[in-house]
Amino acid sequence: MEQIFERLMYASRWIMAPIYLGLSLVLLALGIKFFEEVFHLFPKLFSLSEVDLILIVLSLVDIALVGGLIVMVMFSGYENFVSKLDIDENDEKLSWLGQLDANSLKNKVAASIVAISSIHLLKVFMDLKEKDPALIKWYVLIHLTFVASAFAMGYLDKITKNSH
Repeated sequence: MEQIFERLMYASRWIMAPIYLGLSLVLLALGIKFFEEVFHLFPKLFSLSEVDLILIVLSLVDIALVGGLIVMVMFSGYENFVSKLDIDENDEKLSWLGQLDANSLKNKVAASIVAISSIHLLKVFMDLKEKDPALIKWYVLIHLTFVASAFAMGYLDKITKNSH
């Protein structure tokens, strides 16, 4: 009975596979949104102020960072929790594939969240005319929380690796 339960539990990891596949659909949606923004940018390019152009570019960079985060979570999560990817030796392979364990992935996700938060905070500062000062303080506080959390996770990971 115990062996059946353990095999069933181990096989249940495949429930995650459709979730990782679903992330590829989210990546597709991000790609569509990215090119929609680029498509809307060009007709008004010469009438935009420099600040507005920078805000649009920051939004595009934000989308690219989120897309990279999705790819990282999708592939590393699949390899760490479901099954190794069978990629032919002749195919192009991502250099980090197979090298990110769960802790490394968690730290990369935290660093990506900090980068995304930084870009969002920069967008807020670039567009200050419409922001409430109390709201800006909350944005900064939330960003600093992300930074502190990422630093703490990295530090704890370093301590646990040195203790083994």
